[in-house]
Amino acid sequence: REIRGTAVSQTLDYAETLDDETEDLFALLSEVQRMHPDVSAVSVGAIFSSYQGNRVQHVCKRLGLEMLAYLWHRDQTELLHEMIHQGVHAMLIKVAALGLGPDDLGKTLEEMEPKLMSLHKKFGLHPCGEGGEYETLTLDCPLFKKRIVVDESVVVTHSKDDYAPVVYLNFKNVHLEAK
Repeated sequence: REIRGTAVSQTLDYAETLDDETEDLFALLSEVQRMHPDVSAVSVGAIFSSYQGNRVQHVCKRLGLEMLAYLWHRDQTELLHEMIHQGVHAMLIKVAALGLGPDDLGKTLEEMEPKLMSLHKKFGLHPCGEGGEYETLTLDCPLFKKRIVVDESVVVTHSKDDYAPVVYLNFKNVHLEAK
């Protein structure tokens, strides 16, 4: 499903807003409910973002779903370390923060942990990227039956900046691989 909306409503509290990306989430979860009527909850990975949490909670309330936020307010330094050591194999697919750039795209959290912790100490970067500093794609973890393999991607520059460019990976070819 393609996300068509944008962040039209940028206030902390959310109210139903035409063409907002939150309405895309509502449409997606509505479709999931139609296809799987036994679904009663949604698990989110939000850690500290009230902006995200409020939007997911708003959608869940409208659909009669419970929001599960097991990571809410976890210490990000501990959480990053725990995810890596529990076998979450995730790679950076977007960066948008001082100290991060195109060379960091495609690197795993394990590879990036020392740099992320250094940037946390120097500039207050959120170690798990909760401030929008970076986005990841989980390629493999203990819950997955198969791993995602990126065969080809290209770097796209969203906005040039000498200190904090916003760049992301555009995937051209991926496949699933048996473990």
